[in-house]
Amino acid sequence: MNQLKNQPYYVRLGYAVAGIKAVWRRESSFRIECGIALATILVMIVLQPGWLWAAIIALAIGLVFALELVNSSLEYLIDHVHPDFAEAIGLAKDAAAGAVLLASLGALTAGFMMLAATVKF
Repeated sequence: MNQLKNQPYYVRLGYAVAGIKAVWRRESSFRIECGIALATILVMIVLQPGWLWAAIIALAIGLVFALELVNSSLEYLIDHVHPDFAEAIGLAKDAAAGAVLLASLGALTAGFMMLAATVKF
């Protein structure tokens, strides 16, 4: 039986935080996304777009972060299990990166829509 499976919640939470810290240290794209998220939050504080827009933007940010973590975990696992180049592995990594890109474009679209709805030009 896996000894890690039934650890107390606070222990498993620690593993999750350690994973986020590892991705922060290793992935410049994650750090850039964090900077963009912070800038977005600051813009929302200034504009005060309302709770619905804040929720939409928070979900978009969370989705980008979650997919970046999944993308990174897939890359780490694949690189460990199969360090040599293989076309199928390259395609899997590209597809995971594409998921992050699509989520980022969705978040950017939501941000522009929030600006259009909030800022009177």
